[in-house]
Amino acid sequence: MSFRIRAAVDSDLQPLYEMAKLTGGGFTNLPPDRRALRAKLERSHAAFSRTAPGEDGVVSDELFVLVLENCATGEVRGTCQLFTHVGQSWPFYSYRIGTLTQHSRELSRTFRADMLSLATDLEGSSEVGGLFLHPGERAGGLGLLLARSRYLFIKAHRARFADRILAELRGIIDEAGGSPFWDGLAGRFFGMNFQDADQFNAINGHQFIADLMPKHPIYTAMLSESARAAIGLPHPSGRAAMRMLENEGFAFENYVDIFDGGPTMTARTDKVRSIADARTAQVVTIADTPPASDTTTEALVATGTLADFRCAFGDIRPVADGIALSRGCAAALDVSEGASVLHVARL
Repeated sequence: MSFRIRAAVDSDLQPLYEMAKLTGGGFTNLPPDRRALRAKLERSHAAFSRTAPGEDGVVSDELFVLVLENCATGEVRGTCQLFTHVGQSWPFYSYRIGTLTQHSRELSRTFRADMLSLATDLEGSSEVGGLFLHPGERAGGLGLLLARSRYLFIKAHRARFADRILAELRGIIDEAGGSPFWDGLAGRFFGMNFQDADQFNAINGHQFIADLMPKHPIYTAMLSESARAAIGLPHPSGRAAMRMLENEGFAFENYVDIFDGGPTMTARTDKVRSIADARTAQVVTIADTPPASDTTTEALVATGTLADFRCAFGDIRPVADGIALSRGCAAALDVSEGASVLHVARL
């Protein structure tokens, strides 16, 4: 069975909505709200159709929505998103975890207090997010295809993205659908439970939290034990995503989401493994299966730009002046001999 990544289109609204209902809450980039999803698609269409930078050569905070499509049935079974420059429309807030050390000579004691400080340090970064794979497809490496296709998209459109890239992972949500971090911190200031705040956040963004939260540092010792324990931890369903990010060169540098306390991972864009290792080649030969040899490689292969971007798994083998490409991959990408593709080893 063959799958490919492609640009989202209007007809993808219903499958996106159906997947959004399966996320279980706290997944702000894929809200179970048709109006919000339609707005995302409209924003994505505008980004895909914009072929030149904006005024003064500056690209605004664009959103690209990609989907995972079953080539045989046309069904959409996953999605992911890219944001080119966060924080241009409104401040991009995070909590930065820091430590204040104080010493009392009289008591001969040193006290170290962990604190959460509102920060906009990550403004201007690019962001990869919104990754969701239908539970019925969580086999065969399709999550890896979704995640890493974003880096090949960045490689193909490098000028549109910043020099730093981030990924926010969903934080801990309990069995009742609540957030210990929200209940221990933000919820005390808003008189709103996590489910209501989550819905409002998904549709309207979390600027309302930044507007109303106290701007002075929060001592974590003043929070409940459950809230403290959730700081910087991903939701159990996001642990595999965190490992994939770490394999790409992302690291946790003490920034957490102001909404649910989940970790924010960061990297230098050009150091991301899939971006740094991706290579351009011409398809010289298309074969049912490239002859097995020490040089045959399972790879992610991508072609096209903007709305024509596509990415799929395939087998490649170096040949004179280019590569041999497996026929199934060529069909998924709709490429023929002579086409130019980006490829990176699947690993």
